[in-house]
Amino acid sequence: MGQEEAWEDNDMEEYVVIGLDELRIALRLSAVERVIRAVYVSPLPDAPDIVSGVVNVQGRVVPVVNMRRRFRLADRPVTLTDRLVIARTNQRPVALMADTVSGVLEYPAPDIIDAARIFPGLAYVDGVAKLEDGLILIHDLGRFLSLDEASALERAMMPAGGR
Repeated sequence: MGQEEAWEDNDMEEYVVIGLDELRIALRLSAVERVIRAVYVSPLPDAPDIVSGVVNVQGRVVPVVNMRRRFRLADRPVTLTDRLVIARTNQRPVALMADTVSGVLEYPAPDIIDAARIFPGLAYVDGVAKLEDGLILIHDLGRFLSLDEASALERAMMPAGGR
């Protein structure tokens, strides 16, 4: 079996790894448009609690999601080293506030542990990757917002001109 066939058998997935304090979260690389330096976030009235506000990304009004709130981490002020990960959900682009972005990780899909086995009821985590230096939670942007949050965001974005 050649090297090319061996890689195909491994069924590798690519993820962008972001950090929030000591927590590491991965997003499928295919869902990520770009990573930019954190900028001022304009408040968005009536947005769900998880949404910090909106930013202008190349002429698009994009909601900024506070990942710390999603994972029940303490809020902290934005710093010069923070990043916004511009990604696509099924409904719209979103900017995910992250402390760090450590790069792209290739991981064999068969080795990913189903999150339901470890975190039952945690709908927005798809799986867990075990590395030598700890765990990485694989985030599912398709189930990222609850139905109530998605509806509230939709209503809040209408006056802001975002879609």
